[in-house]
Amino acid sequence: MIPPATFTVRTATVSDARAVATLHCDRITEGFLPTLGVRFLDRLYRRVIVAPDGFVYVACDESGAVLGFCATVLDVGALYKRFIVRDGVIAGLQAAPTVLRSWRRVLETLRYPSHSGDLPDAEVLAVAVAAAASGRGIGGAVLAASKSELVARSVKAVKVVAGSHNEGALALYRSGGFRVVEEIEVHEGVRSSVLVWSDDSLAAGPMSAEADA
Repeated sequence: MIPPATFTVRTATVSDARAVATLHCDRITEGFLPTLGVRFLDRLYRRVIVAPDGFVYVACDESGAVLGFCATVLDVGALYKRFIVRDGVIAGLQAAPTVLRSWRRVLETLRYPSHSGDLPDAEVLAVAVAAAASGRGIGGAVLAASKSELVARSVKAVKVVAGSHNEGALALYRSGGFRVVEEIEVHEGVRSSVLVWSDDSLAAGPMSAEADA
């Protein structure tokens, strides 16, 4: 068991991408992306980490092991386009069986950003915390670091999409000042909540470490 306070939060580097991808697959079971596997997500998170309009914050223990992360991009549509152009062939080959079986869900995932209406372009892609480190406030810590980065970049608002039934994730985002603004179906038959945080929502109060995504 990991002691409560033994983690630090820092900006991720490319060398963290595999650990981030592994955490995503292990801890985020809903949605389509985890079905594409660790190698696919490794390439995706490498692209986020090196992008000028994306960043990932990780929480690490004293040995440097990644305990949790929060990945954010300023324009998810632009990220997907860049990923397809620069990584699409190799990533597609790595995940070919799943992509071929689930081509409709691939199209739904790529099409989603264009249907986001008046919502912010910036998006929290994912927050995940290792099972052994849950309940330590890590989810709240990496989310807070990401919000601070957005403010530093003069980005006033950010959205996140979570399964409407995922009470743990919804509690984390609500405690961080996000509010539900609409319900959508990125994939047919699967309800998701869209939550938005804006700079002025800091007045909503301090973050709670009650739930880790």
